[in-house]
Amino acid sequence: MDSVKPAPMSSKKTKLARTFAKVLHIRMLTGVSPINGTPKGDRIVAKNVGKQSGSFDCSDEDQQDRAAMEAFLAKLFASTTALKAAYAQLQYAQSPFDVDGIQAADRTIVSELKRLSELKRCFVKKQFDLLPENAMLSAELLEQKSVVKIYEVSVKKMNSQVRLKDSEIIFLKEKLEEAKSNNKVLEKRMNQSGSLFMLENLQISAINTNHFARVLRQTVKTVRTFVELLIDEMKSAGWDIGEAASAIEPDIVYFKDEHKRFAFEAFVCRVMFEGFHFPNFGLPNESLPEKQQQKKLYFRRFTEAKSLTWKELVNEKPKSTFAKFYRAKYLQLIHQKMESSLFGNTRQRRQVSSGEIPESEFFGTFADMARWVWLLHCLAFSFDPEASIFQVSKGCRFNEVYTKAVTEEVLLLSTEPELRVAFTVVPGFKIGNTVIQCQVYISKSQQQEQQQQEHQLKQPVQKKTEVR
Repeated sequence: MDSVKPAPMSSKKTKLARTFAKVLHIRMLTGVSPINGTPKGDRIVAKNVGKQSGSFDCSDEDQQDRAAMEAFLAKLFASTTALKAAYAQLQYAQSPFDVDGIQAADRTIVSELKRLSELKRCFVKKQFDLLPENAMLSAELLEQKSVVKIYEVSVKKMNSQVRLKDSEIIFLKEKLEEAKSNNKVLEKRMNQSGSLFMLENLQISAINTNHFARVLRQTVKTVRTFVELLIDEMKSAGWDIGEAASAIEPDIVYFKDEHKRFAFEAFVCRVMFEGFHFPNFGLPNESLPEKQQQKKLYFRRFTEAKSLTWKELVNEKPKSTFAKFYRAKYLQLIHQKMESSLFGNTRQRRQVSSGEIPESEFFGTFADMARWVWLLHCLAFSFDPEASIFQVSKGCRFNEVYTKAVTEEVLLLSTEPELRVAFTVVPGFKIGNTVIQCQVYISKSQQQEQQQQEHQLKQPVQKKTEVR
């Protein structure tokens, strides 16, 4: 009986095991079976197994190379950010021109460019850091510092822009104040000479109604300026403008709320023009000039006063007729209770009564208005015969010969067949055969409106007739 030889059998098994292991290793790596009949699902499983096996096969050397490359990129980005910060510093130092700042920024730029060149050399020769973690932390720190520098430069630039804008604002404010001052000077010159330019070198024998109309227009303008200021003071003091207007001119229906200011203009004109038809303006203890000298006297007063401000008139002659006039008119126009309500005290009345000049915008506006009323009075008595003043009573028929509406829209809005005068705002004047119309407000009274409504209600209702 032949003996069994195990060696060849063992050799065959070993060879078979190596072949199987080799096939299995190929399938695990590629996920592809060398046998065409292997199902698709097996290939997927083999592929997944291959991936898992690959992850376990990653060496420490690959991880170190990856970390070194990440550290290199971090240093590259940090150096680029530092270069950007240095360039921003260079731009900031150029405006305004800063020599030291430019030189420092230039040195930083050169240093960062050298660092980039060194990084390029290291990349080409594959000379990376042996301690990539420390290199990454250092690069991150450098990048954060550069970002902070960029923000600091941006803040400095914004602060410079803010300072520049502030200086521009200050400059524009100064220009505005200068323009306002120039406007005041021009307005003063216009009031003193511009509006009376045609009255320069005027002789008494040459005066006519055109001169009077020019002075009257300027007088009305100052009245309206004072009324606007008075209404603003009333509003600030909490006055009800509607009730105040109704107290001055009761039972008036205004087409617009803003038309209520005409009631205040009418009140101011009534007070300021009261006594206008008297040569002494109705002032007590004021002597009347002789009839023969009256015309020359008033024309001389007019020519002397037309080129001076109200303050210059008072300072030159504190006891003149004009000084007595504006003091009496202020005390008559601004009641003690009104002044106390508007300003909280009656200090201006006490100053005016004692002959002092209140230093306030309110009083200055009033005094300028009083000066023009005074000039108009002097010019009126320079005519021969003198100019006469008139006004139209409430409810009178509107007549275009003697009256003129203060606002044309009232004429358009009114549906009355015959217009009636609500009240006179600015008085009219008659010089010889020439009439300067008085300015009036046209409106229906509340009683007229109520009567019209009652009349409409009493009218029979007409029956409708059906047409068949």
